[in-house]
Amino acid sequence: MNDIREVRLVLGDQLNAKHTWWRTQHDNVLYVMMEMRQETDYVKHHIQKIVAFFAAMRNFASAIEQAGHRVHYMKLDDANNTQSLTQNLAAILAQHPKASLSCMLPDEYRVDHQLRSWAGKEDIHIDWVDSEHFLTQRTVLAEWFPDRDNFLMESFYRRVRKQFDIMMDGDKPEGGQWNYDHDNRNKLPKSSSVIAPSCPANDVTDIHQMVTQQDINYFGEIDPQHFIWPTTRKQARDILSFFCQHQLAHFGTYQDAITDTEVHDHAWSLYHSRLSFAMNSKMLHPMEVVNAVLAHWRENEDTISINQVEGFIRQIIGWREFIRAIYWHHMPEYKNLNALEHQRDLPKFFWDGETHMRCLSQAIKQSLKYAYAHHIQRLMLTGNFALLAGCDPDQVDEWYLGIYIDALEWVELPNTRGMSQYADNGVLATKPYISSANYIKKMSHHCSQCRYNPDKKTGEGSCPFNSLYWQFLARHESHFSNNQRMAMMYSVWNKKTQEEQKALAKQAEYYLNNMDDL
Repeated sequence: MNDIREVRLVLGDQLNAKHTWWRTQHDNVLYVMMEMRQETDYVKHHIQKIVAFFAAMRNFASAIEQAGHRVHYMKLDDANNTQSLTQNLAAILAQHPKASLSCMLPDEYRVDHQLRSWAGKEDIHIDWVDSEHFLTQRTVLAEWFPDRDNFLMESFYRRVRKQFDIMMDGDKPEGGQWNYDHDNRNKLPKSSSVIAPSCPANDVTDIHQMVTQQDINYFGEIDPQHFIWPTTRKQARDILSFFCQHQLAHFGTYQDAITDTEVHDHAWSLYHSRLSFAMNSKMLHPMEVVNAVLAHWRENEDTISINQVEGFIRQIIGWREFIRAIYWHHMPEYKNLNALEHQRDLPKFFWDGETHMRCLSQAIKQSLKYAYAHHIQRLMLTGNFALLAGCDPDQVDEWYLGIYIDALEWVELPNTRGMSQYADNGVLATKPYISSANYIKKMSHHCSQCRYNPDKKTGEGSCPFNSLYWQFLARHESHFSNNQRMAMMYSVWNKKTQEEQKALAKQAEYYLNNMDDL
């Protein structure tokens, strides 16, 4: 193998089969992929997340090798695996002294920083290439909005649609509106029959055993003989096709709905595509997903309304791209922001779901079982509670980054620290995403199954979300007093009598002091 002239690094979230690297075979190019403790240990991960990435990486390595490329694949338990990305690279380059090093740009700042720091220290030149996945570049916010400090996703989304001619009628949005959010906030009727999701049945027993034998500290559940997440591009495309045919027609209308396992089978999946892992590992390209959805809609416009399609596409080309742009525009400082100075520990039920609050119990136990929850469960249940309770955003970040199969820092951090916890002081969201029990009652079926009464604000059996909501507002009144979007909330708070305010504060303090027993 001394004829190797170029080493090309492929990270675990760079499984892009359409990349230009694969268009030409080069006998003197070596592709390198690694399973590492560095990646399994930087936070405590869900076992399904670890297994999914390793299985997808192995399948991808096998596919490119069968296509004629030379591959050096390092498994987690290989004897010569140092468990460090840069140490492993150094060893491989030492074996091929005539080889240059090429890397796709990492999407996580920590990996990018690790590679650049190592290369600078060792005087190693890296040829950087794009991963050819995202529609926009890391620097897009500075390029598109050079005179702004704050950025609106809606402005960003419209520009992406125009630039890529997605759902456009000339320079106007197709259908006459840019977004149809007002049509996409419906509660799921109890009478609705939710279709079973499309899930592969992969046997990942060997990887699961290896991870267990290596004493990796993980959490969550797994059925290794029937692993339900896509680990090949074909499986990912099959799930995309299933979504178009069976779920798209109701996606938008019920994308914010939350239901209960006692009310609906398949409550965990509803009408969501569950393509985020396939996309974030780059098995699917965002435009491939968008084009498939648009093509199916064009053929079925009599049965699929525009709000279903626009709502889904906005998540892909709007929110997903915007979140990544925010991440790279504000890192590394963004990771340390804690504008509200929250320091409370996450309650222990975040790790086992053992709480009498039905909505949180279901969302957390679902997350532990499937390594998945949809965006409203993450934002308005677990995230809402953590924010109201004043939990440390570092701990909240680690939990979200570890528990969800699609969680990579570029997408998790802005969604959690910014959108969910308002720790960035409004960089991403114009107001905190908080609610009392009223929202949960409105959008879910949990409250009728719960020990706590959503209509009760204080006293025995009152829903913790109610008193914690009002206490949050009181605690941070000086911080938000000039926020116009919160004026109505504070107007209601200030109309309460002193006795009512004191009762709510007392109730909230009791719950905060007894969080592990809620």
